[in-house]
Amino acid sequence: MSNSWVLSAENLSQCFREGPQAIDVLRGVSFHIERGECVAIVGRSGSGKTTLLHLLGGLEQPSQGVVQLLGEPFSHASEAKRSQLRNRHVGFVYQLHHLLPEFTARENVALPCVIGGLSVREAQQRADDLLARVGLADRGGHTPAQLSGGERQRVALARALVTQPAVVLADEPTGNLDRDTAEQIHDLILSLNKDLETSFVIVTHEERLASLMDRRLRLEQGQLVASE
Repeated sequence: MSNSWVLSAENLSQCFREGPQAIDVLRGVSFHIERGECVAIVGRSGSGKTTLLHLLGGLEQPSQGVVQLLGEPFSHASEAKRSQLRNRHVGFVYQLHHLLPEFTARENVALPCVIGGLSVREAQQRADDLLARVGLADRGGHTPAQLSGGERQRVALARALVTQPAVVLADEPTGNLDRDTAEQIHDLILSLNKDLETSFVIVTHEERLASLMDRRLRLEQGQLVASE
């Protein structure tokens, strides 16, 4: 594996069963992600994009093939090892922010660091630094209910980056936002990618966001058909 690759997929296939019927969601997908690269995964609904993202993040194990993270076997590691690698090296952003409603923005962002073993003080310092980077330095004490949709997604971005991961995996990160707010988040992602040299892999239907990426991977019926 190249030293510049943070994530690689080799011959990934995923098959699910519904009774006697086998459904091939992914079929022999292979590619790699360079350090600091922004990559969009595009394709129609049902093409396997979200399943691929789950495999890359170690949330599911493939029926066939291998995912490597920073040169280490990831997809077939034990559940405990995958959880450890995820916490240290992978951030996640979803279409819905998935913030804990009873926690403040600062507490939501700090939580992955606390889980990873940092002291509460150090975790909160990292959280404050990231909230400042995403333009929310004065909103750390607010709960999600006190934030706008765009602000909640900025908090989710900060949470994804707080452990200083090698790669952030994002599934339709601006799909629920209005156009102006979505474009602000798009620009923020590019700025964070440049400043932090963190790779981003983004599933999106949004043409503007995909056009801003370094590269596009297109899935059709579970197969990688083009790299743009």
